[in-house]
Amino acid sequence: MALLEVKNLKTSFFTDAGEVKAVNDVSFSLDRGKVLGIVGESGSGKSVTAYSIMQILAGTGKIVGGSVKLDGQELVGAGEKVMKNVRGNRISIIFQDPMTSLNPTYTIGKQLMEAILLHTDRNRKQAKERAIEMLRLVNVNEPEKRMKQYPYEFSGGMRQRVMIAMALACEPDILIADEPTTALDVTIQAQILELMGQLQKELGMAIIMITHDLGVVAQICDEVVVMYAGSICEQGTADEIFYNPCHEYTKGLMRSIPTADTAGKRLQPITGTPIDLLNMPKGCPFAPRCDNAMKICIKKCAERMVINEDHAATCWMNVKKSLDSGEIVPDSEGGDDRG
Repeated sequence: MALLEVKNLKTSFFTDAGEVKAVNDVSFSLDRGKVLGIVGESGSGKSVTAYSIMQILAGTGKIVGGSVKLDGQELVGAGEKVMKNVRGNRISIIFQDPMTSLNPTYTIGKQLMEAILLHTDRNRKQAKERAIEMLRLVNVNEPEKRMKQYPYEFSGGMRQRVMIAMALACEPDILIADEPTTALDVTIQAQILELMGQLQKELGMAIIMITHDLGVVAQICDEVVVMYAGSICEQGTADEIFYNPCHEYTKGLMRSIPTADTAGKRLQPITGTPIDLLNMPKGCPFAPRCDNAMKICIKKCAERMVINEDHAATCWMNVKKSLDSGEIVPDSEGGDDRG
């Protein structure tokens, strides 16, 4: 049984302008000890998916359908009492900006101890010892001294280490990292990713890495989910996604990555702007930005197509390729109007 199973998850935000379908029919699973990357540009639904799992949505947000199971236990509709026990104990999250996540008026030690006291049965002395132990684990120097300092006395990388320590203090089964290296320079990014990879192996936890940086995915992830406009457009192992991308959006992301081969050359960005979630088109949401869009792409969304046992995508180009080669198309229904 998968540790976490998300099935047909739908989350909407109800605004004065209408319903925003931020997460639309998202399904994936996460096994123990694995690292799952959720990739996509801003507004694709990555963070909202994570917040839906944790059920920490803003006031206008609501899960309107689907299932989230942790070790077989249904979390959707389980109630706040159940979720209080899940958050921190079973699933922890690292937010994007550690400066806004840490309270500037409390010392680092007090904030770490508060999390430990809230989620475990340790007393204050034990909580302090655990907090120092966690700071040492994430390579914060002089942890006893650092316990008495405030967030503004820490660098960005050190604050992120504190957030990782806080998230891991209660030994969760799953760590959700919501773009944990976005505000950091390249050197510190590499250190944080190396630290997370090391801790993941030592503690045996599963990680959901939310990012727009495919370099991060290549470094740490076992499996990848690519999201666009609130839906999954491609998913598979990291090797499959990188070496055999099968959705035009994923291919666009790959082309926009600077490499040694592109030094001195103009990068190929994805043209256009993200789709308006209040006015979703009938067809593929990426079609207006796709250089290879066909008539069918404008009219109808492609069904999920299995490329192989480790890879699936929802793109009409795969259907066209299969039709051109005379292969039987699995998991796809389109009738005669595909071409």
